[in-house]
Amino acid sequence: MARRTAIVLALLLDIAASAQAQPRVHADAALQGTPAPVAIGGRTAPHPAGLAHQWPGVHFETAFEGDQAGFELVAPPLTLHVLVDGERVATLRQPAPGRYRVDGLAPGRHVLRLETASENQAAAHVFGGFLLPRGSRALELPARARRIEFIGDSHTVGYGNTSTTRECSSAEVDATTDTSAAFGPQVARHYGADYRIHAISGRGVVRNYDGHAGDTLPAAWPYLLLSHGHPDEDTAWQPQLVVIALGTNDFSTALHEGEPWADRAALREDYVRTYARFVRQLRARWPRAHFVLWATDAVDGEIRDHARQVAMKLLGEGDRRISFLPVSGLDMQACHWHPSAADHVRLREALVAHIDALPPPWDGD
Repeated sequence: MARRTAIVLALLLDIAASAQAQPRVHADAALQGTPAPVAIGGRTAPHPAGLAHQWPGVHFETAFEGDQAGFELVAPPLTLHVLVDGERVATLRQPAPGRYRVDGLAPGRHVLRLETASENQAAAHVFGGFLLPRGSRALELPARARRIEFIGDSHTVGYGNTSTTRECSSAEVDATTDTSAAFGPQVARHYGADYRIHAISGRGVVRNYDGHAGDTLPAAWPYLLLSHGHPDEDTAWQPQLVVIALGTNDFSTALHEGEPWADRAALREDYVRTYARFVRQLRARWPRAHFVLWATDAVDGEIRDHARQVAMKLLGEGDRRISFLPVSGLDMQACHWHPSAADHVRLREALVAHIDALPPPWDGD
């Protein structure tokens, strides 16, 4: 009886300590600590002060035992979510460079995660790493067996997805873009999967939005940074699923004089040929992955019809690990006629239903 009473008392004390714990995140220039291991989600490049990153949705994790931890932002993103044990405890908007302390935690085991929520095509960010103050010690993070690669444009970025209006200034787009709330991370969370997001707003397969200059997505994809610094030579990342949505920017605006296509038919032909070549390149790198190509019914179905042609072309060549998902019924109520928060839930549900109907893609399941 005495032993049972002691156990109950210990449990009550643990519950009380947890209830009193109020995690907080605050700048602390005086923070000192031991560097902690970093699990990286997404592409990073070496930097003298840490890890440079520019693709959207990059995230960092560490595990520790204790009641506090810290991190350093050398060149911060516009918006950064801070999560402890899977729960968001803070969102830093336009944070200043420097060190940040996460404290007020109940003593015990914790996972600290930072998620880049914003997009920045102009320059790379730099993460300085995690720090563990005295009294906290590093733990090993369990590896996730499932991996998904998401490739696309602004829809995959989550451009303006938390906005409730289509009319947005540039500042409002920045404030309402949240890649972590886009369909890709939602799908990954559903499956408990690691993920990478390689998407750039306004970029297409052969043509960018309104004919604007700049790399198309297939031209930018091979590099760790958008500046073409550091080709990605990492063969360790082997996703079981590759989810691609490209074509909105190729087709959503009229051709202009001086563009390299004589007419819309030539643009469509170039799109199908180049998209198929891009998928073949990815297939050579990830031979066991299942590829899901999806497209909306926008532009009178032009995007959907020609993305479908890509999938059919590859299937006709003998690639049996590829499927096509047409998507309709999106309200496009977010900034500049982009998918809304409700649309991203619809996309998640459509992709999950499609993936669940496939032969199980997960190794070891």
